[in-house]
Amino acid sequence: MILFRKITFYIALISLALMSVQVYRLSRKAPEQPPLVQPPTKPATRGISAAGLVEAIHDNTLLGSPVAGIVAQVFVEVGDDIKKDQPLFQIDDRDIQSQLKIQKANLTVAQAQLKRVMAAYSRLTGVSDPYAVTKGEVSARADEVEVAKAQVAAAQSAVAASQSLVDRMIVRSPIDGRILQMSLSVGEFVSPQSPTPPMVLGEVGEMQVRADVDEQIAPRIVAGKNAVGYIKGEPDRPIPLSFVRIEPLVVPKRSLTGMAAERVDTRVLQVIFKFANSPDRPIYVGQQMDLYIEE
Repeated sequence: MILFRKITFYIALISLALMSVQVYRLSRKAPEQPPLVQPPTKPATRGISAAGLVEAIHDNTLLGSPVAGIVAQVFVEVGDDIKKDQPLFQIDDRDIQSQLKIQKANLTVAQAQLKRVMAAYSRLTGVSDPYAVTKGEVSARADEVEVAKAQVAAAQSAVAASQSLVDRMIVRSPIDGRILQMSLSVGEFVSPQSPTPPMVLGEVGEMQVRADVDEQIAPRIVAGKNAVGYIKGEPDRPIPLSFVRIEPLVVPKRSLTGMAAERVDTRVLQVIFKFANSPDRPIYVGQQMDLYIEE
């Protein structure tokens, strides 16, 4: 009995010691691990911190479709460099082409009718005997000529309108730049009311960044002051930024995921800076950037 009590005592003592060791190990604070990517270092001079998104210079161009229809042809691909007025895609125009053929035929008929009534009018006015034709007949023929001219003008206007609509079926680039994104292909339906633009264009030789400055420190922003930017994940690559403009309308801050519906309870002043995009180490539209703006 005494031996059993001794064994139980030692077991309890060992358990207590093990529990104490375990509590000590769990209570120790784990050493802080260094970040995988070091954050950018703030310049020595006084500055204002901000975050922004990279855009094409003069803003991204969200291309639209002038009319609703089925895409018949796509002339470009993502990443292509384009010139102003270069065709980008064409909407199916077979219905309009059919109407145009009918309208051209109507124009031919109207021109022939005008030619006929003008010939009749010329014959009447060419009669030398003043008593051979009455003034009423001459006046009626003159009215027929005017009506025929109006019919020709109406037919020409109809042809011109349809031809203009045919030209609108080919969507052309409004700027020199590059195809940044394309969300259409042959056979898809496009509409002017579509929430997603068919194409996004932009000039990327020089780029800009739209910085969001919290409204509480917005009064510290001074027009003309430059900044330094760091692309996310590249703290060792400072990018000199030149001031472009301040957009004086304070707006709700949008999440930097780029989703239009995602917002936080903050209002910001947007400041635009520009920088040269190096072809050796390019920066892409939509990348996030940390900025330090001069005061």
